[in-house]
Amino acid sequence: MSNPLSVLIVDDDRELAQMLTEYLTAENFTTTVAHDGNAALARLNAQKFDLVILDVMLPSLNGFDVLRNLRQTLSVPVIMLTAHGTDVDRIVGLELGADDYLPKPFNPRELVARIRAVLRRFSTRDPGSPAPPMSIGQLRLDPATFGVSLSGRQVRLTGTEFRVLEMLMRTPGQVQSRDALTERVLGRKLTPYDRSIDTHVSNLRRKLGLGAPGCLKFAASAARAMC
Repeated sequence: MSNPLSVLIVDDDRELAQMLTEYLTAENFTTTVAHDGNAALARLNAQKFDLVILDVMLPSLNGFDVLRNLRQTLSVPVIMLTAHGTDVDRIVGLELGADDYLPKPFNPRELVARIRAVLRRFSTRDPGSPAPPMSIGQLRLDPATFGVSLSGRQVRLTGTEFRVLEMLMRTPGQVQSRDALTERVLGRKLTPYDRSIDTHVSNLRRKLGLGAPGCLKFAASAARAMC
């Protein structure tokens, strides 16, 4: 059996945190719990985690403040837990660098599926046969190191943003549909009101200086033209 991956659960609901601990432990994860924002940041500074489950509503520092702080130095995958039906929380979380979100209440099995999907797209490739770097104009992406640079300047991307860019650069000149991006990058079917991939693409365009998209006709050829 492979070594268990470590998950930091950040939620002030102690009963929910305990339930998630028991469920994730049974799924071969190790868990650490923080019940407020400051405790979460202290844990993140002291220990390396493979993934963070982060609630929006927290004492001391809310989930958005925690995410904003950790994204200054860490690229650890983050799944945010949002109030049921609160689109604003979801959008803000994704814009700040969350990799995925899940509205409360949720089925723990869905959370585990989201965790595994995020970790799959964030995991490094086999070091024995790393994929070669790719370049389009001044834009360079190295799948082996998760490094991205533009005109020699390093660009910090989340794991999800990296996967979006990698998919686009592997299909130069082709326009990718929202359905295809959602399935291949987020690992799930696109649902009618799911705008997660739109937000990730918007963040990517902003970080690369490509401007705000009017639609999702963002292809690697566009990156070439604007780099």
